Amino acid sequence: MTNNRNINGATSDLIDAFTETVRRYPAHPAIVHHGQNLNYRQLHESASSLATRIGTGPGVVAVPATHTPDTVIGLLGILAAGGAYCPVDPAFPPQRQREMLAAVGCRTALGLDPELLSEPAELPRLAATSRDGTEHPGRPAYLLFTSGSTGQPKPVVTPRRAISAAVDSLRTLFGLTPEDRVLQFASLNWDTCFEEILPTLTTGAALVLDREAHSGSFPRFLRMIERERITVLDLPTAFWHELVLHLAEEGAGLPGCVRLVVIGGEPAGPARLADWAALDTGRVRLLNTYGSTETTLITHAVDLHGPLAAVRDRPWAAGDRVPIGRALPHVRERIDERGELMIGGPAVALGYLGLPEATAARFTEDAEGVRWYRTGDRVSRAPDGVLTHQGRMDGEFKVRGIRVDPAEVEAHIGGHPGVQAVAVTGATVAGRSALVAYVVPRAGTAAGTLDAEVRAHLRDRVPGHLVPSRITVVPELVLTASGKVDRAASHRRHSAPAPAYP
Repeated sequence: MTNNRNINGATSDLIDAFTETVRRYPAHPAIVHHGQNLNYRQLHESASSLATRIGTGPGVVAVPATHTPDTVIGLLGILAAGGAYCPVDPAFPPQRQREMLAAVGCRTALGLDPELLSEPAELPRLAATSRDGTEHPGRPAYLLFTSGSTGQPKPVVTPRRAISAAVDSLRTLFGLTPEDRVLQFASLNWDTCFEEILPTLTTGAALVLDREAHSGSFPRFLRMIERERITVLDLPTAFWHELVLHLAEEGAGLPGCVRLVVIGGEPAGPARLADWAALDTGRVRLLNTYGSTETTLITHAVDLHGPLAAVRDRPWAAGDRVPIGRALPHVRERIDERGELMIGGPAVALGYLGLPEATAARFTEDAEGVRWYRTGDRVSRAPDGVLTHQGRMDGEFKVRGIRVDPAEVEAHIGGHPGVQAVAVTGATVAGRSALVAYVVPRAGTAAGTLDAEVRAHLRDRVPGHLVPSRITVVPELVLTASGKVDRAASHRRHSAPAPAYP
């Protein structure tokens, strides 16, 4: 049996959908990279060739996470071969890359330094193959990492059934057609990129990759959207906030080609929603979304503005809580007695690879055998069924739309020889969500340079989103009655300018 059969046969619903799209639209542009087209037939051939090269059932395969067609080809080819895709950002510190690859038992890496691979310990099987040899829907499709309290990467294993179900729902939610052109904007390290890539390539639409999307200049960004005739944007809420401010200050509007803007990752600000509504945006769907890595892409969504949004009886105002929406068709939900949102159904991940205790803490099974994921998010339900986020039940925080456990950052900072104690929390810095750290120096440590030393220490070990925006050296932290560090109280006490040291 060849891997060509895998991509053309019944490996998974997702690959079946892609193959059917190739059959229907072989000459349509599938990927547009800096103006160069790769059509569906060519993309299929490249993915098939890769699947043949890596062999049947290759296990976990690592791929450099870059904004290029090669990353997309890697994703499709690995799924076609029956493997599990694992993106690794080549910009991450080498030690972090080694830890990630070891944590998932990776022995095959495409385009990465082979020295990053090591002989990992044997990891437990998470799924099986069906008796007829086809891919079991519970087999891992990809592994991504979330923040954990130990300081080590925590790999989430997403099964094929989950990504297939989610993508099927998203094609309908976004109203995609073969005429759409979808910008690939999200980092290839995080699952948001799959919201852009997979619904697009199972519809016959074009996925656009362009360096101007990440230029840091809104005028260049908007010119690129117009030049490439982008119809769908999927943006982190924080980026959208800044885009709205730019449009409002310049008295500008989105290019007329845009019909849908998807936002998510953190709460949308009511002030920016009011600004958006005041712009010429009535024709554009503004879709707010909610989801987590453990529940596979988007689980809830609601139109906040545009042709499909409910009519509001008053404008958005400061203090309003913006809803996260209703569950998508493939999602089961329930709210427990504490108000915590729990997600069930095919979208739920298999767990954290090699971390049974962490898996048991967040994934549960009810008397009917249904698996549920505890999101850690407190929500309320309106009479019309729409959910609104009411805050976290733990200390986790979103930075650039990425969920961060402050304990992971604390673990790394605590490893610096000059640090006696540390508290890390989330805060708003210059209008953006950010991490801030407060460190107590050990006796004999030069306090005046410790902040810079800690920052350098972190940059050698963790991705940029885990490096606090502000590191303040303080004489002591606030403790709870039980003697534990009180992050919030430490932040309140020390958020003023740092104290002087003799």
